[in-house]
Amino acid sequence: MRADSASETTNHAVRIAIGYGIVIVAAVALFVLIRSFGSGLVAPAPSPHQELFGQAADAQTPGTLLHVLLAFAVVIVAARAVGVVFGRLGQPPVIGEVIAGILLGPSLLGHFWPTGFAYVLPSGITPVISVIAQIGVILYMFLVGVELNPSYLRRNSNAVVAISHSSIVFPFVLGSALSLFLYPIYSTSDVPFGVFLLFMGISMSVTAFPVLARILTDRGMHRSRLGTIAVTCAAIVDVTAWCLLAFVVSAAKAHVGEAFQTFALSVLFVAFVLLVPRRLMGALARRMEGRVEISHGTMAMVLAALLLSAFTAEWIGIHALFGAFILGAVVPHDSTLARDLTRRLHDVTVVFFLPAYFAFTGMRTQIGLIDGIEHWIICGLIIVVASLGKFGGSYVAARFAGLRSRESAALGVLLNTRGLMELVVLNIGLDLKVLSPTLYAMLVLMAIATTVATTPILDRLNRDRRLFGKTQRESEQVVNVAGAVSDRLEPTTLWNQEKTR
Repeated sequence: MRADSASETTNHAVRIAIGYGIVIVAAVALFVLIRSFGSGLVAPAPSPHQELFGQAADAQTPGTLLHVLLAFAVVIVAARAVGVVFGRLGQPPVIGEVIAGILLGPSLLGHFWPTGFAYVLPSGITPVISVIAQIGVILYMFLVGVELNPSYLRRNSNAVVAISHSSIVFPFVLGSALSLFLYPIYSTSDVPFGVFLLFMGISMSVTAFPVLARILTDRGMHRSRLGTIAVTCAAIVDVTAWCLLAFVVSAAKAHVGEAFQTFALSVLFVAFVLLVPRRLMGALARRMEGRVEISHGTMAMVLAALLLSAFTAEWIGIHALFGAFILGAVVPHDSTLARDLTRRLHDVTVVFFLPAYFAFTGMRTQIGLIDGIEHWIICGLIIVVASLGKFGGSYVAARFAGLRSRESAALGVLLNTRGLMELVVLNIGLDLKVLSPTLYAMLVLMAIATTVATTPILDRLNRDRRLFGKTQRESEQVVNVAGAVSDRLEPTTLWNQEKTR
């Protein structure tokens, strides 16, 4: 019985093998026959459209993809590694990631190992990294807008608005004055002095709202009176600075007549976003309340609106980043929609896209252009002027608002934090050719130096752990700056009066 079963199994296997062989032989024979019939056929000449298609296909070579994949792997690992090191040193990890991008650029890797730099970050992949980096920073600015709490802009309205605008006006004026010295050295006749002046003022006025908030949160200071004032001021500074930057970009891109047209379109665009998308986002947020997470359809709709808003801002002539920021700002801050958007987009933006932006910045930053003692003295002068403007303006306004001397100093140090927001502004300036590569490198060093200095100086001012001891509830007391000028006898009098109400 068993012998018959084994014989039947063997015969079945033989039949399968024979059938398989017949199929293979028949397929080969048919292939040879078809090839012989087709060898005499003639195809028409390629059309111009086909040639363009072929060129586009050739541009995306396997070598380009390999270099892009390798470059992103190296960039992500380097950014996280240096960020962790800086985090353990008490610095914001984002500064370590920025420095990692510079280390991978021509300033270090390209200088000491040009062969490795040419292989990991060849010039041929720069356009690819540029596009990915721009998309990443568009997502980041959208998230900055989403995380912007409107109550920051309403809380402590008198004092905070005065302090925040002082921290813009003082550095803006000093930066404008510094442009009188820098323009003949680092600019060209192609750049109108008015545009250069405005851009230098903006670059000195920016505060890194996200980095400042992260510094305070890591130290448990964000709910204190002074921490809340600092975050509120930074939010107002960023909103004001981005509006000013939109105007400067429109002036740099257009002639005088076109600049007014761009300004008018920008006002209409902002009004439209505040009237239509704001209501739509509010309705969408109310619809999403009570759900665990938003649907894929909702996510697609929000991302489409984001890209269209960025597209519109870029088309108008201000900048795509402004469109992303203002759309994010109209998303209800404390809604399920905002929280789920942040949860889904934050990690991929911070871990993948932003390191690409830092690498892109590093590839454009050539520290070697700051050559000679004269250039380094000028670089130091830029850092000093930027710090004096931010610290001085914030300190004076805070003292008039009734804050104590050490509180005012801490606030000035915090608002002197620039971080990633400054890099975004500087890259826009370099793209518009308002900044030369040398001046761009100096301003990047200024952004890094002012941000790195924040943590140690703040820790020094708060050495007794009493500076940020007040609660957020106390910080919500309104400080009247106008009354501070006339009523206070001592720096702490008005503030103490407000606390006892």
